[in-house]
Amino acid sequence: MKSPFLPIVAAASLLALAACNSQPKAPEVVDANPDPMANALKNAAPIEMPPAIKADKSLRCKDNSLVYVTFFQGDKLAMVRTTQGGTATKLTAPTTGAPLTAAGWKLTGGPDSIELTQPGKAVQSCKS
Repeated sequence: MKSPFLPIVAAASLLALAACNSQPKAPEVVDANPDPMANALKNAAPIEMPPAIKADKSLRCKDNSLVYVTFFQGDKLAMVRTTQGGTATKLTAPTTGAPLTAAGWKLTGGPDSIELTQPGKAVQSCKS
């Protein structure tokens, strides 16, 4: 026996599935909490990333002392420590090739050999 309602139920279910939209045109975005710094960040000047480390050396000086120098790419920045694990002094140069300086400090040279002036001390040459 054939049910007269079976074709009607099948047609109704197909109609219901046809009404579904599996890919909406655009998602609804509700911004209940806008970013308060959005305009400031959009208008901010571009930032410069810090340089990568070029070499991290320990160098022996003429007076038999050690200095620990971290050289950075671009040759405009170096960090100098007089004791291992001690406080680092940041030496900078305005251009590549210029001496790296800080208050009382001056460093010239590269990762293998440097000339270093420390506050209150004479110039020393140091080698790795």
